[in-house]
Amino acid sequence: MIRSLFQFIRWFWGLARWGRLLALALILWLWVVLVLVIVIDGYGRVDRAQPADVIIVLGAGLRRDNTPGPALYRRTDQAAKLWREGYAPHLLCTGGRPMNRLRSEADACAELLRAAGVPAEAISLEENSRSTEENAIHSRAILQANGWQTAIIVSDGYHLFRAYRLFRNEGLLVVTSPAVDPPLNIWLPSLSREVLAFHWQLLKEAFNLPVTYVQSL
Repeated sequence: MIRSLFQFIRWFWGLARWGRLLALALILWLWVVLVLVIVIDGYGRVDRAQPADVIIVLGAGLRRDNTPGPALYRRTDQAAKLWREGYAPHLLCTGGRPMNRLRSEADACAELLRAAGVPAEAISLEENSRSTEENAIHSRAILQANGWQTAIIVSDGYHLFRAYRLFRNEGLLVVTSPAVDPPLNIWLPSLSREVLAFHWQLLKEAFNLPVTYVQSL
């Protein structure tokens, strides 16, 4: 290992100055990515649920036949569990209609909640959002209209770190509660996507960009 380290150092110093700077920047970026992976994954493994006014279920993709996908099942299961345990009297399903689908993610979420025994009068819908940031923006209006002050955000664990930041950016008092972990073949690419999405979010905040939706983010 020591020999390999010396070989790396010799290679590094053999680069032109711009090459060394580029290599150093790449190494630093990889360290940042590693830290983000640890932070995002670690944050999403802690259930911070506490009594609140409403449980917000973040939307997830639908199947081609317009039925709920696995992520939405996981999220609504957790939300229904929190409701049954008395954490909040209301639930808010979020998510607009995906491209080439005939219903909204929020509508599919509400269907699953009703099937889990949650009464329809306890469920509200937010059907205009296309991204997590828009989930937060539109949810804020609904919370304000109903006089709800506090909320529990329910989503997959890998999604919660960024979601918490976005909802806090809207001035909302929220805590987070993770759904059951998805299979590894789903978790790994989803976590990678979240790291990329968090890069984009930091860029947006740094330059005050107004964009709230980017396909696949």
